[in-house]
Amino acid sequence: MKTNYPDLIRNASVYDVAIKTPLDFAPLISERVVCQIWFKREDLQPVFSYKIRGAYNLMSSLSEEAIRSGVVAASAGNHAQGVALSAKKLGVKATIVMPKTTPDIKVEAVIRLGAHVILHGNSYDDASGYAKKYALEKSISYIPPYDHPLIIAGQGTVGLEILDQSENTPDAIFVPVGGGGLISGVAAYVKSIAPHIKIIGVEPVEAASMTAALFSGERVILDKIGIFADGAAVRQVGEENFRLAQEYVDEMLTVSIDEMCAAVKDIFEETRSIAEPAGALALAGAKQYIAKHPRTLSSCVAILSGANVNFDRLRHIAELAELGEQREILIGATLPEAAGSFREFCYALGPRLITEFNYRMSNKSTAVVFAGVKVRNRDKERGILMANLSNKGYQPVDMTDDEVAKMHLRFMVGGPSGVPVKDERLLRFEFPERAGALLHFLSHLGNKWNISLFHYRNHGAAYGRVLMGIQVPETDLADFESMLFSLGFPYENETMNPAYRLFLN
Repeated sequence: MKTNYPDLIRNASVYDVAIKTPLDFAPLISERVVCQIWFKREDLQPVFSYKIRGAYNLMSSLSEEAIRSGVVAASAGNHAQGVALSAKKLGVKATIVMPKTTPDIKVEAVIRLGAHVILHGNSYDDASGYAKKYALEKSISYIPPYDHPLIIAGQGTVGLEILDQSENTPDAIFVPVGGGGLISGVAAYVKSIAPHIKIIGVEPVEAASMTAALFSGERVILDKIGIFADGAAVRQVGEENFRLAQEYVDEMLTVSIDEMCAAVKDIFEETRSIAEPAGALALAGAKQYIAKHPRTLSSCVAILSGANVNFDRLRHIAELAELGEQREILIGATLPEAAGSFREFCYALGPRLITEFNYRMSNKSTAVVFAGVKVRNRDKERGILMANLSNKGYQPVDMTDDEVAKMHLRFMVGGPSGVPVKDERLLRFEFPERAGALLHFLSHLGNKWNISLFHYRNHGAAYGRVLMGIQVPETDLADFESMLFSLGFPYENETMNPAYRLFLN
């Protein structure tokens, strides 16, 4: 029998713990993009995320026997807090399985709500598998994060509230997508009342599982996912969520890390609140859509889904926000090693603010510089600026979209090695943030190959970013690649990267 989602949503039991969050007009961003944008403020929920709605709706339906037995869930953050608060309200004993890579701030938040935490594995998939096995062994209820009709109905109350609160019906609702619980619930309700409203899902480009599923016509499992927007980092969407998305979702968009960071900044400037990266997905998608389809929407809603962000990630978000707004260009250039060269270079850049300038003497006659330049419109100004620098003989290299330059080079001091580094291979890794990760890597590496360069960065995420130079002769490449495969850490080969060759090689 087909589930009647509109009725299930209207009768959802969520308001014992959740609040009806406001629908706030965003005047600053609305004026800039020439479209009225409204924020649905799910970041204001008691656990700073919409996840409390679905978790409580399902848990409040449990039998007395199930309540006495307790529940278990797997989560790296927001769902865990939703289950923990629901359990506290209902008097249920809750066990939450979280990956070992989960930041302490999220683990501590769950413990404060009274749940028992088990740290297991290094990913959500590891934790989820363990939680399901734990539920069977203990004969207790497993609370899934998105693939259940009552979870979907709870999240669907967000759509119900949007329609109730809108003075004029919006042309579109932009919804962040991870496993699909929120968009399937919102779409099922909104399309039953106002089918002309576009439902547009937004995913990180590095974890676009719903986009891939809808394109393929079936659920797919992504080979790998990025975890910058950890609240939406899902390898495979839910079965019921996918079915509803196929029926009701009009379009899917993917956004970059830079675009998410720019949206976090926009939200802060509008509300003085700080969204987590996944919480800013919808606004990032709305901005992208409006830019590609100007004046096609007169008004839209962006769901701000969460604000569980670690304080130490804010620096990274701020660094990338200007790039996401397309207001900064990163340039590598070669200058004469002579007095006044910097001044002449600044003249060549024109009346623009220099955001960053890194310099290293290359030899007696030339110097290589890494510069950040603030612009009003990157697409319009980039070509003009690069052509002007070329005409003046600076041999510029555009590094604005270069991950090595953005994530590592701009923070590294020094320059090329004073001695030739033979057979150096440059690799960019994601290391899980756990004790022993580096030692694990080094033990696999053994004594066969020498590390010639190393730079590490972390911003409170589950993974640290590592740039590493390793000396590997051509004859060893097959063995080296086999070692990397057995290691299992995500990596990219950057040996031919122009930023590396200009500044470090």
